Amino acid sequence: MKTTKIPTLNLYPSERQALRNAKIKISEISDYALDELEMILDATSERVKTIRALAEFQTIPSVGIKFAEDLIFLGFYSLDELKSEDGAKLLEAFERKKGYATDPCVEDQFRLVVAFAKNPRQDLNWWDFTQERKKYRLENGYPPDRPQTVWHQVIPIQSRK
Repeated sequence: MKTTKIPTLNLYPSERQALRNAKIKISEISDYALDELEMILDATSERVKTIRALAEFQTIPSVGIKFAEDLIFLGFYSLDELKSEDGAKLLEAFERKKGYATDPCVEDQFRLVVAFAKNPRQDLNWWDFTQERKKYRLENGYPPDRPQTVWHQVIPIQSRK
């Protein structure tokens, strides 16, 4: 029996209460239309778009709130928007926008979300894309404009948890 992963959403207390009042489980949020959630949560369309995206992205195996937030940081709010993307190119755009090079497993996660967006029935995790990424980077390398600063030089140890 497969269990449903309950996403982390960083909801305000009033939003949690509104969901309780409407008898909506957090794991069901991505099933609702944006306009429905706006009314239920009494929130702005931007806030609801973010909440729904966080919920939807966390339906992907091995994707948690931090990576869901990274996808939103890149301007994505649904799996449909990711179907035509390329995991390697997403990593490159992410690193340019952040201003530092990330851990290689981040690229594996980007590859996972693109594959999942195309075929949500597959049961893969980010580490299933490690060999694909290594082969790609061996053949193609990284772009010349890749940031020289590395993520662990920028992100404090406390924030890495």
